[in-house]
Amino acid sequence: MGQGVLVIAEQRGGEFRKVTYEAVSEGRRVADALGTDVTAVVLGSGVTGIAADLGKYGADKVLVADDGALAEYTTGAYTNVLSGILSSADPEVILMGASAQGKDLAGRLSARLNAGLAVECVGITVTDGKLTYKRPMFGGKILAEISIAGSPQLVTIRPNVMAITESDKAGAVENVSVDVGDVKATVLERKVEAGEKLELTEADIIVSGGRGTGGNYAVIEELAAKLKAAVGASRSSVDEGWRPHSDQVGQTGKVVSPNLYIACGISGAIQHLAGMSTSKYIVAINKDPEAPIFSKSDFGIVGDLFEVVPAITKALG
Repeated sequence: MGQGVLVIAEQRGGEFRKVTYEAVSEGRRVADALGTDVTAVVLGSGVTGIAADLGKYGADKVLVADDGALAEYTTGAYTNVLSGILSSADPEVILMGASAQGKDLAGRLSARLNAGLAVECVGITVTDGKLTYKRPMFGGKILAEISIAGSPQLVTIRPNVMAITESDKAGAVENVSVDVGDVKATVLERKVEAGEKLELTEADIIVSGGRGTGGNYAVIEELAAKLKAAVGASRSSVDEGWRPHSDQVGQTGKVVSPNLYIACGISGAIQHLAGMSTSKYIVAINKDPEAPIFSKSDFGIVGDLFEVVPAITKALG
């Protein structure tokens, strides 16, 4: 039986993703309930300098694999390095974010370590030393409580769900040797979208548009700019070529959990609802009073989005 909680951190360009702080904070809470320690693991190139930052959120120790071969994420290299670290550390619980990278890595690590895996978790409870994980299932129609037999238990947490809390732990940094092993894939080129763009999965507010926009996202973008929000889209908008796939919210896009989700001209297909149903507050704007989105919304406005959305933007000053 393993000991301790281990958190796999995710960084991009030398900065930790928000979900990493959520995972470390949740790891600290779980570790305290189990009476054990938290170890964080950071992989990358030139990342030793940022590692100690994780101590502020509850990591007792931070293991750093800092090597030029890890500058770009590849499943093979990261899996090989982490497998060695995890086998040596032998943790009881492994936490990581349910980001695109986290989902890719979790499946490979689960197979490599022969570990049970709970994905997209929105809650973790500890009762008499036993862990139970809460996660949406069947397109978000139910919240299931599951347990994992054996050790280690591998868990991915949904971004923007777990609270970020600061701690007074030391966060002692320790560099570990790196052996990337046999890697069959390399990154030849990485294309980055021009300009700053708020990441959907980390946004506190999202303004999304659907088929009702007719491809005109100007009013959506103006409201988003006023709210300092990210812009999302339904699958139909992406299929029509109105928005890039990176903006798609839903079962085949990105799963989001913002504090506020504003759905404009989105009918509310089950695939879309599965991607945003865990938002704290949902506001729906649609001219069809029978649109399914209203059944999931906290507040609904029946009206033309091209009249309602500009009025909201104007009212915000």
